[in-house]
Amino acid sequence: MIDKLSWIAIYPEIVLLTMACVILLVDLGVKSPQRTLTYVLTLLTLAVVAALTAAYAIGGNTVYGFGNMVVSDPMANWLKCFASIAMMVTLVYARPYAADRQMLRGGELFTLAMFALLGMFVMISGHNFLVIYMGLELMTLSSYALVALRRDNATATEAAMKYFVLGALASGFLLYGLSMMYGATGSLDISEVYQKIASREVKHAVLVFGLVFIVAGLAFKLGAVPFHMWLPDVYQGAPTAITLLIGAAPQLAAFAICIRLLVQGMLPLAIDWQQMLAVLAIGSLLVGNLAAIAQSNLKRMLAFSTISQMGFLLLALLAGVVNGNKLNAEFAYGAAMFYAVTYVLTTLAVFGIILLLARAGHESEEISDLAGLNQRSPLFAGVMAVCMFSLAGVPPVVGFYAKLGVLQALVSSQHTAYIVLAVFAVMMSLVGAFYYLRVVKVMYFDAPNTGMPTAIHAPADARVVLSINGALVLLLGIMPGGLMTLCTQAIASVVKSLGT
Repeated sequence: MIDKLSWIAIYPEIVLLTMACVILLVDLGVKSPQRTLTYVLTLLTLAVVAALTAAYAIGGNTVYGFGNMVVSDPMANWLKCFASIAMMVTLVYARPYAADRQMLRGGELFTLAMFALLGMFVMISGHNFLVIYMGLELMTLSSYALVALRRDNATATEAAMKYFVLGALASGFLLYGLSMMYGATGSLDISEVYQKIASREVKHAVLVFGLVFIVAGLAFKLGAVPFHMWLPDVYQGAPTAITLLIGAAPQLAAFAICIRLLVQGMLPLAIDWQQMLAVLAIGSLLVGNLAAIAQSNLKRMLAFSTISQMGFLLLALLAGVVNGNKLNAEFAYGAAMFYAVTYVLTTLAVFGIILLLARAGHESEEISDLAGLNQRSPLFAGVMAVCMFSLAGVPPVVGFYAKLGVLQALVSSQHTAYIVLAVFAVMMSLVGAFYYLRVVKVMYFDAPNTGMPTAIHAPADARVVLSINGALVLLLGIMPGGLMTLCTQAIASVVKSLGT
């Protein structure tokens, strides 16, 4: 008999799945080329789901359901809330772009986005290896289809093929690693795996062998070096609307499964996976920042920027535990969650501007396309400048405090190697500032390209959302305390549950 609490743990998923199916059927009767009804129903659904998960998160309760396979805790619910909002914003920005390119001949964009979000929800709440893997596959399969949504575009089709082949390989790595952990511990339950590893009854070599494959699979999902090869090609080749869809909200789910697997499931192996994350972080910061300097395509530059940003996220994840001491865990993992959330917020605004600048027959994805943007639209130029400063880590915008939180977590560990990593991260941030500030220079000091429209037209809803988006990047930098406290408190529930 299923206890009622089991259903409470997955109410947001039930609402999202039900409405995705309903909207899919309703869309069959929609004749509007703008898919207005489908669009409105999707946004309303996402708003309801965001409100529901926020209410759960504020309640602060932790509920396990379906034989401990899923968990509804503050971290999961806040991440689901932020992912829902990110998906709403993505669809607001994406709709005019998709309509100009005949991507709205059916409602696939909206329904596949909802199924991808459902996969993220399952990943975030998974407390069992198979549940997490099922959520991952639901999200990635939906993403493959979305990248290939422009069936008449050879570049998008090529990007989808690359994403599919490399994604399948990475999923195989992760699944093989999870199967090794199951073989070693005899359980798929994350808490039981933690207890088995902590008991030291399992051979360490077997556990590390499985851990290597798990970290490799997670590194691919994050886009960390050397598993980053798919990211620049897919970011550049996919329609920009889909680039935003796979580059924003999924990062929250990727962060969640890192916490679920590495922290909640395998913290007794921290000394092993921390070394792996350190190598991944160093490579990501080095390759991401240096390669981004050479890019002229804005989307490709942002792909390498993402790689370097994930390097910072990995640094926060490895700083949580030092020599078995968990005193730094809440602050470090809270800083990692803060970093993930603020990075997604900034990414939404950056790609939103690229989407709104694009027009039929022109993608506006080269850095040179932003020349003289301040003369054409001070609003767009201002928001883009704020976002570039945020990604570069320039005060007082939110990216500065996100990076500062990570550096504080590293330094407060009082571990010499971590302090060296903090210094290296600062040096790489200085390198990264070059290509971010180059975009600002192009917008404000270069003359507009001939042939570019003098006026920029964007739907009212997109302009309003973009203005709010840009304002939040600035305001959360001026007043970061509330969001940082929220993230730390959400992570505290996870740290307290370790081994239970």
